[in-house]
Amino acid sequence: MNFEVYFGVLLPFLGTAIGASLVFFMRDTLKRGVQRAFSGFAAGVMVAASVWSLLLPAIEAASPMGFWAFVPAVVGLWLGVLFLLALDHLVPHLNRSHCESEGLRSHLGRRTKMVLAVTLHNIPEGMAVGAAYAACLIGTGERHTVGAFVLALGIAIQNLPEGAIISMPLRAEGVKRGRSFWDGVLSGAVEPLFAILTVLLSGLIVPLLPYFLSFAAGAMLYVVVEELIADAVSGDDGDTGTVFFALGFSLMMLLDVALG
Repeated sequence: MNFEVYFGVLLPFLGTAIGASLVFFMRDTLKRGVQRAFSGFAAGVMVAASVWSLLLPAIEAASPMGFWAFVPAVVGLWLGVLFLLALDHLVPHLNRSHCESEGLRSHLGRRTKMVLAVTLHNIPEGMAVGAAYAACLIGTGERHTVGAFVLALGIAIQNLPEGAIISMPLRAEGVKRGRSFWDGVLSGAVEPLFAILTVLLSGLIVPLLPYFLSFAAGAMLYVVVEELIADAVSGDDGDTGTVFFALGFSLMMLLDVALG
């Protein structure tokens, strides 16, 4: 892997770290309307990325299959959904939209469960970036470095509020600013790890690339529906989350279509 690939897979993690650093500059709590906006924006970015950066390239990469080119996209998407569903039921974490613990019973503290919740969210994002760069390296279809970078940039942008969403509530619960920052950063560490793992696996098993692309899309869509949309429209004023969903979707669509 060259420098461009390493930089691309690290970019979303950098976005999370910058977002987590807001704990040093902002008040200790985020207003509920701001959290709705952040969640809606992140959901919009992830849905657009799933379509333009993952599912459509997966179908394109499977074009030699002719009429059946949709099969890898459908199969991969369902595998991604089931993978996140399994993690959701196995890993102890705190669902921030319902403030309830999910996964297997454990003695983990509330702070750890909050970090694990965002960590689960970040796994499919890392896989998505890795699959996009794998498509670029393998040279399948018309995917190229700019397209993969656009996906990484879009996820990095939506990770800015994600970092703040984990670090600032921790600070509001009495955790020191430095520890809140590092917990936020830690939640994003899985992104480059899963991105590089996806690149390596895709390179070893080239015919499975369409499945890797759609797998990442399915995993991201699971997170969107299970957590982000629920958080964005909860409460009395769901309009804020809806508007920011449209904003995030249109921004990612613009980036991918215009630059990718």
